[in-house]
Amino acid sequence: NLSAVSEFVLVGLSDAPQVRVLLFVLFLAIYLATIAGNMAMLVAVSTDTHLHSPMYFFLGNLSLLDILCPTITVPKMLEALLFEHKVISFRGCLFQLFFLIDVVGTEIFLLTVMAYDRYVAICHPLKYLNIMTMRLCAHLAIGIWVAGFFNSLLHTSLIFTLVFCDSNQVDQYYCDIPPVLGLSCSSTWSRELVLLVVAGVLGSGAFVVTLVSYLYILLAILAMNSSESRHKAFSTCGSHLTVVCLFYGATICTYVRPSSTYSPLWDRIISMLYGILTPLLNPIIYSLRNKEVKCALRRAISQV
Repeated sequence: NLSAVSEFVLVGLSDAPQVRVLLFVLFLAIYLATIAGNMAMLVAVSTDTHLHSPMYFFLGNLSLLDILCPTITVPKMLEALLFEHKVISFRGCLFQLFFLIDVVGTEIFLLTVMAYDRYVAICHPLKYLNIMTMRLCAHLAIGIWVAGFFNSLLHTSLIFTLVFCDSNQVDQYYCDIPPVLGLSCSSTWSRELVLLVVAGVLGSGAFVVTLVSYLYILLAILAMNSSESRHKAFSTCGSHLTVVCLFYGATICTYVRPSSTYSPLWDRIISMLYGILTPLLNPIIYSLRNKEVKCALRRAISQV
Protein backbone atom coordinates (compact mmCIF):
# COMPACT_ATOMS: atom_id res chain seq x y z
CA ASN A 1 0.00 0.00 0.00
CA LEU A 2 3.01 2.31 0.41
CA SER A 3 4.03 1.88 -3.25
CA ALA A 4 3.14 4.56 -5.78
CA VAL A 5 3.74 2.10 -8.62
CA SER A 6 0.56 0.23 -9.59
CA GLU A 7 1.94 -1.56 -12.64
CA PHE A 8 5.22 -2.59 -14.24
CA VAL A 9 6.38 -2.47 -17.85
CA LEU A 10 8.31 -5.47 -19.17
CA VAL A 11 10.96 -4.09 -21.54
CA GLY A 12 13.18 -7.14 -21.85
CA LEU A 13 12.69 -7.82 -25.57
CA SER A 14 13.46 -5.92 -28.76
CA ASP A 15 11.03 -3.29 -30.05
CA ALA A 16 11.83 -3.94 -33.73
CA PRO A 17 8.61 -5.24 -35.37
CA GLN A 18 10.36 -7.75 -37.66
CA VAL A 19 12.36 -9.21 -34.77
CA ARG A 20 9.26 -9.38 -32.55
CA VAL A 21 7.44 -11.52 -35.11
CA LEU A 22 10.38 -13.88 -35.49
CA LEU A 23 10.79 -14.16 -31.71
CA PHE A 24 7.06 -14.79 -31.32
CA VAL A 25 7.14 -17.70 -33.78
CA LEU A 26 10.33 -19.11 -32.25
CA PHE A 27 9.21 -18.98 -28.63
CA LEU A 28 5.71 -20.20 -29.45
CA ALA A 29 7.18 -23.23 -31.21
CA ILE A 30 9.54 -23.93 -28.28
CA TYR A 31 6.71 -23.52 -25.76
CA LEU A 32 4.35 -25.86 -27.63
CA ALA A 33 7.14 -28.43 -28.04
CA THR A 34 7.92 -28.17 -24.31
CA ILE A 35 4.29 -28.73 -23.32
CA ALA A 36 3.94 -31.64 -25.78
CA GLY A 37 7.17 -33.33 -24.67
CA ASN A 38 6.48 -33.09 -20.96
CA MET A 39 2.82 -34.06 -21.36
CA ALA A 40 3.98 -37.15 -23.26
CA MET A 41 6.32 -37.98 -20.37
CA LEU A 42 3.49 -37.54 -17.85
CA VAL A 43 1.17 -39.76 -19.87
CA ALA A 44 3.85 -42.44 -20.29
CA VAL A 45 4.77 -42.45 -16.59
CA SER A 46 1.16 -42.49 -15.38
CA THR A 47 -0.26 -45.06 -17.82
CA ASP A 48 2.58 -47.54 -18.39
CA THR A 49 2.89 -50.10 -15.57
CA HIS A 50 6.56 -50.65 -16.45
CA LEU A 51 7.27 -47.11 -15.22
CA HIS A 52 5.45 -47.34 -11.89
CA SER A 53 8.59 -47.05 -9.78
CA PRO A 54 10.13 -44.33 -7.57
CA MET A 55 12.50 -43.09 -10.28
CA TYR A 56 9.71 -42.47 -12.77
CA PHE A 57 7.37 -41.12 -10.09
CA PHE A 58 9.88 -38.33 -9.48
CA LEU A 59 10.41 -37.93 -13.24
CA GLY A 60 6.65 -37.31 -13.56
CA ASN A 61 6.95 -34.56 -10.94
CA LEU A 62 9.83 -33.06 -12.93
CA SER A 63 7.74 -33.07 -16.11
CA LEU A 64 4.92 -31.29 -14.26
CA LEU A 65 7.34 -28.60 -13.05
CA ASP A 66 8.73 -28.26 -16.58
CA ILE A 67 5.21 -27.55 -17.81
CA LEU A 68 4.55 -24.98 -15.09
CA CYS A 69 7.85 -23.09 -15.36
CA PRO A 70 7.48 -21.76 -18.94
CA THR A 71 3.70 -21.41 -18.53
CA ILE A 72 4.31 -18.81 -15.80
CA THR A 73 6.40 -16.53 -18.03
CA VAL A 74 6.09 -17.40 -21.73
CA PRO A 75 2.39 -16.51 -22.39
CA LYS A 76 2.93 -12.95 -21.11
CA MET A 77 6.09 -12.70 -23.21
CA LEU A 78 4.20 -13.90 -26.32
CA GLU A 79 1.47 -11.33 -25.62
CA ALA A 80 4.08 -8.57 -25.43
CA LEU A 81 5.69 -9.71 -28.68
CA LEU A 82 2.45 -10.02 -30.63
CA PHE A 83 0.31 -7.19 -29.26
CA GLU A 84 3.03 -4.92 -27.79
CA HIS A 85 1.16 -5.09 -24.47
CA LYS A 86 4.07 -5.05 -22.04
CA VAL A 87 2.23 -3.83 -18.96
CA ILE A 88 1.70 -6.15 -15.98
CA SER A 89 -0.14 -5.07 -12.83
CA PHE A 90 1.59 -4.85 -9.47
CA ARG A 91 -0.41 -7.85 -8.24
CA GLY A 92 0.21 -9.74 -11.49
CA CYS A 93 3.95 -9.19 -11.11
CA LEU A 94 3.77 -10.38 -7.50
CA PHE A 95 1.98 -13.61 -8.43
CA GLN A 96 4.24 -14.25 -11.42
CA LEU A 97 7.34 -13.91 -9.24
CA PHE A 98 5.80 -16.01 -6.46
CA PHE A 99 4.91 -18.94 -8.71
CA LEU A 100 8.25 -18.77 -10.55
CA ILE A 101 10.28 -18.94 -7.32
CA ASP A 102 7.97 -21.71 -6.09
CA VAL A 103 8.59 -23.83 -9.19
CA VAL A 104 12.35 -23.16 -9.29
CA GLY A 105 12.79 -23.94 -5.58
CA THR A 106 10.67 -27.09 -5.81
CA GLU A 107 12.71 -28.29 -8.79
CA ILE A 108 15.97 -27.80 -6.87
CA PHE A 109 14.64 -29.97 -4.02
CA LEU A 110 13.25 -32.51 -6.50
CA LEU A 111 16.59 -32.92 -8.28
CA THR A 112 18.18 -33.56 -4.88
CA VAL A 113 15.62 -36.26 -4.04
CA MET A 114 16.16 -37.81 -7.48
CA ALA A 115 19.92 -37.92 -6.83
CA TYR A 116 19.31 -39.68 -3.50
CA ASP A 117 17.00 -42.15 -5.26
CA ARG A 118 19.76 -43.04 -7.75
CA TYR A 119 22.25 -43.36 -4.87
CA VAL A 120 20.06 -45.92 -3.11
CA ALA A 121 19.36 -47.78 -6.37
CA ILE A 122 23.05 -48.16 -7.30
CA CYS A 123 24.80 -48.29 -3.94
CA HIS A 124 22.17 -50.37 -2.10
CA PRO A 125 20.29 -52.26 -4.84
CA LEU A 126 19.13 -55.12 -2.58
CA LYS A 127 17.57 -52.69 -0.10
CA TYR A 128 16.18 -50.31 -2.73
CA LEU A 129 12.55 -51.45 -2.68
CA ASN A 130 12.53 -51.55 1.12
CA ILE A 131 13.97 -48.04 1.44
CA MET A 132 12.31 -46.21 -1.47
CA THR A 133 8.73 -47.28 -0.81
CA MET A 134 5.93 -45.46 -2.59
CA ARG A 135 4.82 -44.14 0.81
CA LEU A 136 8.23 -42.53 1.33
CA CYS A 137 8.21 -41.20 -2.24
CA ALA A 138 4.79 -39.61 -1.69
CA HIS A 139 5.99 -38.00 1.56
CA LEU A 140 9.15 -36.70 -0.16
CA ALA A 141 7.11 -35.28 -3.05
CA ILE A 142 4.71 -33.51 -0.68
CA GLY A 143 7.66 -32.24 1.35
CA ILE A 144 9.48 -30.68 -1.60
CA TRP A 145 6.32 -28.99 -2.92
CA VAL A 146 5.55 -27.56 0.55
CA ALA A 147 9.19 -26.43 1.00
CA GLY A 148 9.11 -24.71 -2.40
CA PHE A 149 5.89 -22.92 -1.44
CA PHE A 150 7.19 -21.52 1.86
CA ASN A 151 10.56 -20.60 0.32
CA SER A 152 8.71 -18.62 -2.36
CA LEU A 153 6.41 -17.03 0.22
CA LEU A 154 9.43 -15.72 2.15
CA HIS A 155 11.16 -14.33 -0.94
CA THR A 156 8.04 -12.70 -2.36
CA SER A 157 6.99 -11.11 0.94
CA LEU A 158 10.45 -9.60 1.43
CA ILE A 159 10.49 -8.13 -2.07
CA PHE A 160 6.94 -6.82 -2.43
CA THR A 161 6.81 -5.12 0.96
CA LEU A 162 9.45 -2.70 -0.35
CA VAL A 163 8.44 0.74 -1.62
CA PHE A 164 8.27 1.29 -5.39
CA CYS A 165 7.77 4.96 -6.21
CA ASP A 166 9.84 5.90 -9.25
CA SER A 167 10.70 3.75 -12.26
CA ASN A 168 8.44 0.83 -13.15
CA GLN A 169 10.34 -0.55 -16.16
CA VAL A 170 11.48 -4.14 -15.57
CA ASP A 171 14.45 -4.88 -17.83
CA GLN A 172 13.39 -8.50 -18.32
CA TYR A 173 10.60 -10.34 -20.14
CA TYR A 174 9.03 -11.36 -16.82
CA CYS A 175 9.10 -10.24 -13.18
CA ASP A 176 12.30 -11.59 -11.62
CA ILE A 177 14.11 -10.89 -8.35
CA PRO A 178 17.14 -8.82 -9.52
CA PRO A 179 15.33 -6.37 -11.85
CA VAL A 180 12.39 -5.88 -9.48
CA LEU A 181 14.69 -5.26 -6.51
CA GLY A 182 16.57 -2.70 -8.59
CA LEU A 183 13.38 -0.65 -9.00
CA SER A 184 12.74 -0.14 -5.28
CA CYS A 185 13.35 3.35 -3.95
CA SER A 186 13.91 2.07 -0.40
CA SER A 187 16.99 0.36 1.00
CA THR A 188 17.22 -3.27 -0.14
CA TRP A 189 20.52 -4.22 1.51
CA SER A 190 19.12 -6.08 4.53
CA ARG A 191 16.52 -7.93 2.48
CA GLU A 192 19.05 -8.86 -0.16
CA LEU A 193 21.22 -10.28 2.61
CA VAL A 194 18.33 -12.39 3.95
CA LEU A 195 17.46 -13.59 0.45
CA LEU A 196 21.07 -14.52 -0.27
CA VAL A 197 21.46 -16.34 3.04
CA VAL A 198 18.23 -18.32 2.64
CA ALA A 199 18.92 -19.14 -1.01
CA GLY A 200 22.53 -19.96 -0.17
CA VAL A 201 21.68 -22.30 2.71
CA LEU A 202 18.90 -24.13 0.89
CA GLY A 203 20.65 -24.17 -2.48
CA SER A 204 24.06 -25.18 -1.14
CA GLY A 205 22.47 -27.83 1.10
CA ALA A 206 20.63 -29.34 -1.86
CA PHE A 207 23.75 -29.10 -4.01
CA VAL A 208 25.93 -30.83 -1.39
CA VAL A 209 23.46 -33.71 -1.02
CA THR A 210 23.35 -34.09 -4.80
CA LEU A 211 27.14 -33.92 -5.11
CA VAL A 212 27.78 -36.42 -2.31
CA SER A 213 25.18 -38.79 -3.75
CA TYR A 214 26.91 -38.76 -7.12
CA LEU A 215 30.35 -39.19 -5.60
CA TYR A 216 29.13 -42.40 -3.93
CA ILE A 217 27.45 -43.44 -7.18
CA LEU A 218 30.67 -42.88 -9.13
CA LEU A 219 32.69 -44.95 -6.65
CA ALA A 220 30.09 -47.73 -6.78
CA ILE A 221 30.11 -47.76 -10.59
CA LEU A 222 33.91 -47.90 -10.77
CA ALA A 223 33.87 -50.85 -8.36
CA MET A 224 31.57 -52.88 -10.64
CA ASN A 225 33.21 -55.82 -12.38
CA SER A 226 30.84 -56.04 -15.34
CA SER A 227 31.24 -53.48 -18.12
CA GLU A 228 27.56 -53.97 -18.99
CA SER A 229 26.53 -53.05 -15.43
CA ARG A 230 28.74 -49.97 -15.52
CA HIS A 231 27.28 -48.89 -18.85
CA LYS A 232 23.72 -49.36 -17.59
CA ALA A 233 24.45 -47.41 -14.40
CA PHE A 234 26.11 -44.57 -16.32
CA SER A 235 23.20 -44.47 -18.76
CA THR A 236 20.66 -44.30 -15.94
CA CYS A 237 22.48 -41.55 -14.03
CA GLY A 238 23.81 -39.64 -17.01
CA SER A 239 20.41 -38.17 -17.90
CA HIS A 240 19.78 -36.88 -14.40
CA LEU A 241 23.32 -35.53 -14.03
CA THR A 242 22.98 -33.61 -17.32
CA VAL A 243 19.70 -32.06 -16.15
CA VAL A 244 21.25 -31.15 -12.78
CA CYS A 245 24.23 -29.41 -14.40
CA LEU A 246 22.01 -27.39 -16.76
CA PHE A 247 19.59 -26.32 -14.05
CA TYR A 248 22.08 -25.55 -11.27
CA GLY A 249 24.43 -23.68 -13.58
CA ALA A 250 21.69 -21.33 -14.79
CA THR A 251 19.97 -20.73 -11.44
CA ILE A 252 23.21 -20.11 -9.53
CA CYS A 253 24.33 -17.53 -12.13
CA THR A 254 20.93 -15.81 -11.89
CA TYR A 255 20.08 -15.76 -8.19
CA VAL A 256 23.05 -16.50 -5.94
CA ARG A 257 24.71 -13.09 -6.18
CA PRO A 258 24.02 -9.50 -5.13
CA SER A 259 21.92 -7.24 -7.37
CA SER A 260 24.88 -4.87 -7.82
CA THR A 261 26.34 -7.35 -10.31
CA TYR A 262 23.08 -7.55 -12.26
CA SER A 263 23.52 -7.45 -16.06
CA PRO A 264 20.20 -7.23 -17.96
CA LEU A 265 21.41 -8.81 -21.22
CA TRP A 266 23.37 -11.61 -19.54
CA ASP A 267 20.56 -12.40 -17.10
CA ARG A 268 18.03 -12.45 -19.93
CA ILE A 269 20.07 -15.09 -21.77
CA ILE A 270 20.56 -17.21 -18.64
CA SER A 271 16.91 -16.97 -17.64
CA MET A 272 15.87 -18.17 -21.10
CA LEU A 273 18.21 -21.12 -20.65
CA TYR A 274 16.62 -22.42 -17.44
CA GLY A 275 13.13 -21.00 -17.98
CA ILE A 276 12.52 -22.00 -21.60
CA LEU A 277 15.22 -24.29 -23.01
CA THR A 278 15.84 -26.57 -20.00
CA PRO A 279 12.15 -27.63 -19.70
CA LEU A 280 12.29 -28.44 -23.44
CA LEU A 281 15.52 -30.43 -23.15
CA ASN A 282 14.61 -32.46 -20.04
CA PRO A 283 12.14 -34.88 -21.71
CA ILE A 284 14.48 -35.21 -24.70
CA ILE A 285 17.45 -36.04 -22.45
CA TYR A 286 15.52 -38.62 -20.45
CA SER A 287 13.90 -40.26 -23.47
CA LEU A 288 17.09 -40.44 -25.53
CA ARG A 289 19.13 -42.13 -22.79
CA ASN A 290 16.44 -44.42 -21.38
CA LYS A 291 15.12 -47.45 -23.28
CA GLU A 292 12.21 -47.95 -20.88
CA VAL A 293 10.97 -44.40 -21.45
CA LYS A 294 11.32 -44.74 -25.24
CA CYS A 295 9.37 -48.01 -25.22
CA ALA A 296 6.67 -46.48 -22.98
CA LEU A 297 6.37 -43.45 -25.30
CA ARG A 298 6.04 -45.74 -28.33
CA ARG A 299 3.31 -47.73 -26.60
CA ALA A 300 1.47 -44.53 -25.59
CA ILE A 301 1.68 -43.14 -29.16
CA SER A 302 0.50 -46.43 -30.68
CA GLN A 303 -2.50 -46.48 -28.30
CA VAL A 304 -3.41 -42.93 -29.30
